Amino acid sequence: YVAAVYEHESILSPSPAARVERRSALELMGRNLDVYEQQVLAAARQGAQIIVFPEDGIHGFNFTRSSIYPYLDFVPHSHSGKWNPCREPYLFNDTEVVQRLSCMALKSKIFLVANLGTKQPCERTDPRCPADGRYQFNTNVALAADGTLLATYRKHNLYFEYAFDTPPEPDYAFFDTPFAGKFGMFTCFDILFFEPAVNLIRQYNLKQIVYPTAWMNQLPLLSAVEFQQAFATAFNVNILAANIHHPTLGMTGSGIYTPVKSFIYHNMESYGGKLIVAEIPVITTDYKTNLEKTHGRVSEKGKEQSPPSFYAEMMYDNFTFVPVWGEKGEIQVCANTLCCYLNYRRAVLTDELYALGVFDGLHTVHGTYYVQACALVKCGGLSFSTCGQEVTDATALIDFQLWGNMSTPYIFPLLLTSGITLDFADHMGWKNNYYFLSKNRTSSGLLTAALYGRWYEKD
Repeated sequence: YVAAVYEHESILSPSPAARVERRSALELMGRNLDVYEQQVLAAARQGAQIIVFPEDGIHGFNFTRSSIYPYLDFVPHSHSGKWNPCREPYLFNDTEVVQRLSCMALKSKIFLVANLGTKQPCERTDPRCPADGRYQFNTNVALAADGTLLATYRKHNLYFEYAFDTPPEPDYAFFDTPFAGKFGMFTCFDILFFEPAVNLIRQYNLKQIVYPTAWMNQLPLLSAVEFQQAFATAFNVNILAANIHHPTLGMTGSGIYTPVKSFIYHNMESYGGKLIVAEIPVITTDYKTNLEKTHGRVSEKGKEQSPPSFYAEMMYDNFTFVPVWGEKGEIQVCANTLCCYLNYRRAVLTDELYALGVFDGLHTVHGTYYVQACALVKCGGLSFSTCGQEVTDATALIDFQLWGNMSTPYIFPLLLTSGITLDFADHMGWKNNYYFLSKNRTSSGLLTAALYGRWYEKD
């Protein structure tokens, strides 16, 4: 099928904390929706059957709970029957935004997924009802090619979004299409958690995901395109990921991903939006990860030449590292119950420092979640203290096998190359109790090769 995602540079409110009338809120959102309309037409002209827009793309961000109120539409939660906002605008009040989205879908005969703010009045008798008498949700809507509202999803894992409420229960949102079967949907930070993302995919055996996001890139392990690809690979799904484009805030990185191929956009230099259109296969069977090679274990007798270990902060976590010296070698590094092993060879020695790092613990900055990670990274400079820094360019081409005795089945294989480009492993998967990732010769200099494990039970 042919899919489209649009990385949108939002027209933002100059003072999001100020209260405005609904009329001015609609005027600002209308300017973003004008851009959406052009992109829907452009995507449809290129044969796209579905288009996905980013999180916060219509209203922007940095609102307070009361200042966002005029920007909120009323959208009934999907279980309340069939409604076509374009054809039946009179059914509910305050539905101007979803009406326009519905009409775009209808006019171009395309499935459309977008993110907007919604409101829902609640009863004083509801113990969870906020003091102002309403719920405010960060919501995705999916509209059919005839404009019908197919599904809504209210974001569960809010990322410091004080304007919004968490829904009482996680939404398991999916919708059906004639061209690729069922699509599941969730938003941004949700991708790092079991609920609802992993549970949704497992429970409904989903193979296609739509994913609006407003992601601030964090190297070396959580760049948007890097993690989006890893998720597609780990769960054997196609992902249509639309990010917002605000380079000054570190926000870029969208793509259309299959488990074995990616069509991505990552651009920190220039401004303006970007439409990605790609034809991808509908996934019906599982891609098999090939691990036919037998892997040697690090020999015990090699211990005495093991390079010195050191600590450095990476992604706000205290990693234990060993330097990756020389043109080839076998090294290991352990923390808690996790041991990481690396077998490596490089054709040309460059003046770049690489290190193998391990972390097995609770990550507590900008969210709390348990991580088990084995990571081969390029350091920011030549001193140990620079390992874990954000690096975007590298020249070293390294052949490697990386493996670890991970305690969780949820492993995201990261492979990031110079200029924030992606590569795919030659082999990966489980063998005995070790997860392996191997690559002969990356397409360009290696930035990060990592096994990013999420141990959800220990969150």
